[in-house]
Amino acid sequence: MALSVKIQKRLGNFHLAVQFEAGDETLALLGASGCGKSVTLRCIAGIMTPDEGKIVLDGVTLYDSAAGINLPPQRRRVGYLFQQYALFPNMTVRQNIAAVIRDRSAKESRTRELLRRFRLEEVAALRPGQLSGGQQQRTALARILAAEPRAILLDEPLSALDSFLRQQLELELAETLGSFSGTVLWVSHDRGEAFRNCRRVCVLDDGRSQEVRTLEELFRSPDTEAAARLSGCENFLDVLPAGETVSVPAWGVTLACRRPVPAELRRIGIRARHVLPAGAGAENALPCRVLRVVEDVFSTVVLLELQGAASGAPPLRMELDRTARKSPVGAYLTVSVQPEHILFLREPQQEE
Repeated sequence: MALSVKIQKRLGNFHLAVQFEAGDETLALLGASGCGKSVTLRCIAGIMTPDEGKIVLDGVTLYDSAAGINLPPQRRRVGYLFQQYALFPNMTVRQNIAAVIRDRSAKESRTRELLRRFRLEEVAALRPGQLSGGQQQRTALARILAAEPRAILLDEPLSALDSFLRQQLELELAETLGSFSGTVLWVSHDRGEAFRNCRRVCVLDDGRSQEVRTLEELFRSPDTEAAARLSGCENFLDVLPAGETVSVPAWGVTLACRRPVPAELRRIGIRARHVLPAGAGAENALPCRVLRVVEDVFSTVVLLELQGAASGAPPLRMELDRTARKSPVGAYLTVSVQPEHILFLREPQQEE
């Protein structure tokens, strides 16, 4: 593997404990805000020192607490693209790129080649404050590649941009990374962004990493609540297993799963788009009352109160195509969820 990470870091009450390996690929680090994604990148880059563990890149040990190894950032050959790009504000585009090229004899030709490759020749004499968002990103990437990194770390590179510019720069970024032969870690909390640009993903939840899996596996069968949330699941329920069914105490119903339910199962997930209007005799029929209808651009979200549910029970969220027929607030209707669409969620393993 090109990059191997197994580290721990305590910051106050927050405990980071991550472990993953990545090859010559673009691996997504996906998680909610505050889960430790950026801390992980800073530890890999050498900006922050872990409390213990080991980081190895292309056979070179960057950090090993047991062996007393902790290479400084400039010796790690790791390119870090910050959210705000962190360009030198008092330098021109040309100077920003040239500043990191070690070989003095090749500095001019290498800078010229990168200016051409990233379409920056016309703005080479401008400073970062005079550039567009796209030009700033291309300058930052050119500067990273000028240092000949073995790995590139992207810390939510598109989060500060408006939606139109984000789409444009995402395409440019993906094109640039397509010609990079090393490891790329793409930090994001946007599942669509990760799905479009990465084949595999490592989910982080409250400082803990989960096993690396493909994006297809994450969306098809997430097996923890954190993974399910990141894949777009909206309904989560406490349950009690019974053969091939689960009992939902808060709702006072039993749902058929049509497959063996693990005896230790205590939590399930149901995607809002898998909740559909149905007849009273449908499998897993759920009689409900409409609490709220929220119109979105391409869909409609309907919040439902199950009849007979306990006080304080969570509503059921249903998502329909915006053109579909909807029941008004206060109306009664029956919905159902197919057994195969019930997600079994386990507690993630805690590794110290």
